[in-house]
Amino acid sequence: MVPERLKVDGRWIAASSRFTFRLYEQALNQPGRKNVLISPTSVMLALALTYNGAGGETRRAIAITLGLERMSLEHVNRAAADLMSALSSTDSQLQLNIANSLWAREGLPLAPDFVERSREHYAAEVTSLDFSSPTAPATINSWVSKNTEGRINEVVDRIDSEIVLFVINAIYFKGQWQFPFDKEKTKDDVFRLADGRQKKLPMMFQSGLYFYQKGKGFQAVVLPYGSGQTSMYIFLPDENTPLDRFERNVTPENWETWMRGFSFAPGELTLPRFKIEYTADLNDVLSSLGMGEAFDPMRADFSEMAELPPDANRIFISRITHKALAEVNEEGTVAVAVTALLAGAALPQSPQEKFVMKVDRPFFFAIRDDPTDTLLFIGSVLDPA
Repeated sequence: MVPERLKVDGRWIAASSRFTFRLYEQALNQPGRKNVLISPTSVMLALALTYNGAGGETRRAIAITLGLERMSLEHVNRAAADLMSALSSTDSQLQLNIANSLWAREGLPLAPDFVERSREHYAAEVTSLDFSSPTAPATINSWVSKNTEGRINEVVDRIDSEIVLFVINAIYFKGQWQFPFDKEKTKDDVFRLADGRQKKLPMMFQSGLYFYQKGKGFQAVVLPYGSGQTSMYIFLPDENTPLDRFERNVTPENWETWMRGFSFAPGELTLPRFKIEYTADLNDVLSSLGMGEAFDPMRADFSEMAELPPDANRIFISRITHKALAEVNEEGTVAVAVTALLAGAALPQSPQEKFVMKVDRPFFFAIRDDPTDTLLFIGSVLDPA
């Protein structure tokens, strides 16, 4: 029997959903994008931790960006802590680890309240480090590698003199399908890219009873992991619906409607093995969502983060880097993400007719913790290879 999950403040869940799709929309708008993969949970937790060190208009800007302006700081922190507890899996076929850390330049007087809240609510490791040492980047990268099971090995290549603090969140997910694909049924087949080119790729196949829906302009199927509390949702646009047109409809309102639209149906599913990696600087993305002040050395207010002398330079966010990786095969999925912030000074319905869903063209997917309605990863695959 699966134990009941800890309840998470509904205001956080609603805000997380809105933030997820606003973040995804902005990521899609970045020039030269190909495959996209983000962990909105990782980004939101890193920013919520940072929010504890913000003051004045900067705090307000971060709250509005995250959609948490109607929650007190205490309630935000409690919700973040409850979410991390709720996501701690007891499923033997599922591994979900979330880790937070603060790395402060040696001599930076972090505010005691900021440190206490970081440890208490985010279980953050707080370390004072000599950033001038040649080994400092390797020390931070070692922590990242450890907390992503070696899947992401570097988020810091050098530490510039202006950097005084790193805030890092890492998420590692590994799930075995509740109903694995039979490797003997995996065959090379054609995957059609958006530009008309074709690639021969290993395509997995299975048939069975699924949560499925035929929506307006798409098919969608749910692939559960382990005990079934966490699932991958795969959305395949129709032949005459390009992926970018479908993506314009990925909104909080439509997502909520889609989540209610699944029902049991027998069917056949063909899905490519895929492995995608994604790296992005989120400064422009988050600035466009309302957080621009936090990146401005002249206006940023992180006075609650460190006890600096009156004549010291302001602390501001120099860069937010997000790295994510997902690998899907017959056994299941490995997905990891790291967000590094660099601071400078449905119920079953009646069975349907049998469906056939062949994912042989660009598609959208999400990994969702169903009891908390939390999107752990969200992405689009233009090229599975």
